[in-house]
Amino acid sequence: MDMEGYVRQRLDSYNENDLKDLLSQRIREYKNISQDKSLLMAESVIDEVKTTLNLKNADDSFLKEITEVPKADIAMGEMGVGSRGAGDFFVHRKIAEIVSSTNTSSLVNPSEQDDGGVVKANSPNDELYITTAVDGIHSRLSEYPFLGGFHVTRATLRDICVMGADPVSILSDVHLADDGDVGKIFDFTAGVAAVSELVDVPIVAGSTLRVGGDMVLGDRFVSAVGSVGVSNYPPTARKGATDGDIILLTEGSGGGTITTTALYNGFFDVIWDTLNVNFVQASHALFEADLIKDIHAITDVTNGGLRGDAHEISNTTGVGLEFYEEKIRKMVAPNVLNMLEKLDIDPLGVSTDSLMLIVPPEIVDDVKNAVSSAGVDISEIGVVNTSGEPILIKEDGSSDKLVPLFREAAYTKIKKLVGETTPEDFEIMKEKVQKASDNAICKKEKVINHIRGN
Repeated sequence: MDMEGYVRQRLDSYNENDLKDLLSQRIREYKNISQDKSLLMAESVIDEVKTTLNLKNADDSFLKEITEVPKADIAMGEMGVGSRGAGDFFVHRKIAEIVSSTNTSSLVNPSEQDDGGVVKANSPNDELYITTAVDGIHSRLSEYPFLGGFHVTRATLRDICVMGADPVSILSDVHLADDGDVGKIFDFTAGVAAVSELVDVPIVAGSTLRVGGDMVLGDRFVSAVGSVGVSNYPPTARKGATDGDIILLTEGSGGGTITTTALYNGFFDVIWDTLNVNFVQASHALFEADLIKDIHAITDVTNGGLRGDAHEISNTTGVGLEFYEEKIRKMVAPNVLNMLEKLDIDPLGVSTDSLMLIVPPEIVDDVKNAVSSAGVDISEIGVVNTSGEPILIKEDGSSDKLVPLFREAAYTKIKKLVGETTPEDFEIMKEKVQKASDNAICKKEKVINHIRGN
């Protein structure tokens, strides 16, 4: 529970003494303390919030401006942010616009909507490309820190691998709410360390904080894991896809999303399918075979499933992608596919954590042999053409355009209640989000000019 947010929402509509009593009751739901102490805590929270509100009356108009949020009046859940669908992709493009407005240079940045970013280092002897990536723990794995740590570490290492880089280090950032058991931190770190040891990539740095400090009650656990990779070759970004290329896919058994699906729908045995490092092993095999430099593009089937990835690749590059449904289904681990079918979840709309490679025809066999040598199944699932659209050839011979849903395929009961359909006012929502993004860029420019003395 966010006490600060709780007070801010009610301060104008509640008598202060009533609000203090109400908040103190909520505090005692989480903390075993006396009524007197809970009232003192509530009073302190209210006082702190009221003090910050005085900023609105400050004489410094510029300070007031930069401390006010450029609101979109659209909530995260309304827009589907984090749900890996059309709304989420739109917001990420707005984030990319803010990043691009800095006019700093990199080979791959958020504007490409790739998994990791790449810069070229000044190396006296040869070319050196540095890739960085960061991923957050799956929100529904807060109660299962080891699994959360394991899968978020795999995720960030995948993001390094798909850019054609070799992972060299891991960083961990942990946030546990005030009432959380310290053991959660250790459990999460053990999950991160398990992947670290399995793939021989060291954990080199990190940070440990409380969620919201003293202001947030409960034991919610959130975290992120980052990684760094290096390569002597240019990145295998999505924009490298070329007409005539063959699309290959490794078998996917899922990560955080599939684990969450299994946990909250009672398919507990499927969790074991997800506990592997096949993705990194397959990528390492491509390094060992010196094939990375010849591969045109690599991505992982995560954000919104293959539907989302296909749409983003086509949207970014302008090429067309033709996929074969029957071949794709064979590349989903049998236990995982069985679970998805029983739960009526679209396998093309969720993260299966497959490795998708877009390669020129002449190296298809070499790539397949290298990946297979690492014990990972791989198959041809499609081709790149000039149609400009991602198309799915269905098992009955008909075809459909692959379009991401507003949210990724619903894989828990509450997600099914929230739904996947696009809101009727989506275009209006986008306009509001665009305005908030523009305002954020404007604020950034004003602050930079102020600091530079302009």
